[in-house]
Amino acid sequence: MQKLFNRRTVLLGGALAISAFAGPPVMAQEWPNKPIQLVIPYPPGGSADLLARPLALQLQQQLGQPVVLEYKAGAGGTVASQYVARAKPDGNTILMVLAAHAINDSLYPKLPYNTRKDFTPVSLVANLPMIVVASNKLAARDVPSLIKAAQADPGGLTFGSAGNGNTGHLAGELFSTTAGVKMTHVPYKGSAGVVNAMLSNDIHLTFDSISTSMPQIRSGRMHAIAVTSHKRSALAPEIPTVQEQGLNDFDISGWYAIIGPANLPANIAQRLSSEIAKAIASPQLKEQMAAGGYEPVGSTPDELKTHIDNEITRWSAVVKSTGARID
Repeated sequence: MQKLFNRRTVLLGGALAISAFAGPPVMAQEWPNKPIQLVIPYPPGGSADLLARPLALQLQQQLGQPVVLEYKAGAGGTVASQYVARAKPDGNTILMVLAAHAINDSLYPKLPYNTRKDFTPVSLVANLPMIVVASNKLAARDVPSLIKAAQADPGGLTFGSAGNGNTGHLAGELFSTTAGVKMTHVPYKGSAGVVNAMLSNDIHLTFDSISTSMPQIRSGRMHAIAVTSHKRSALAPEIPTVQEQGLNDFDISGWYAIIGPANLPANIAQRLSSEIAKAIASPQLKEQMAAGGYEPVGSTPDELKTHIDNEITRWSAVVKSTGARID
């Protein structure tokens, strides 16, 4: 990643001795006083990366310290989560999580961390509508024709996702259950792998973030079936929702949040939350997010905690009802 800022040395005065018998003075440092590592749970090129890059640039301008992206992909995001759960809670190692962070709590029989207890919520950054996209090997152009094609060939239609347990995987499973059809899930290592498989006509469709699929849809190399959120996306208002096409109450959107290790000091969590809110409100980042279909949110740490708790409960019910499993 290109470094836009050189490391800045902050000179801070020593603490005053309380008495003549006090020990050596301690340097009073304020966060941030060194580069911040923003861990991304998926490979470069996916929707998390597309949001994290401009966000990191904006944050480092505001904070005066480099914000370095560290990619730790694997096991549906659990590799990155475990890494951050074990990191020192000093604000210098933070994690971007997606809905998969909440899904994994019920999808994996045993995690190397506690989703609710081993992290400190910081801020819900953005929501991102998902889209049902078909490769050009599939003639279906809307939800009714997609369902008809799946009914005609049970298990024959394949849908790809960026990995087992991610939102795209669960969205496909929930679609199959809701529509009463059977489709076969094919996991890949990140969104880029799914896009390549779609372009090669190796799979029939995917439930993808709208930010990564729209360029291919615009070029005619794939075609859109529906948006999965309850309302149409401002990025592609011409594409109807799944609900509009007959599957009532089908509402899935991706979300992106920043969390840190457990016991992150409240003042650091609050400061970082405020800086994120400031960043996503900046004209440049706001424009970049809109171009990718991201809907800025910004939240307090407490609001994010409530959101994650609700998402864990919601996706637990989806995992149970769909019978989703790690392939």
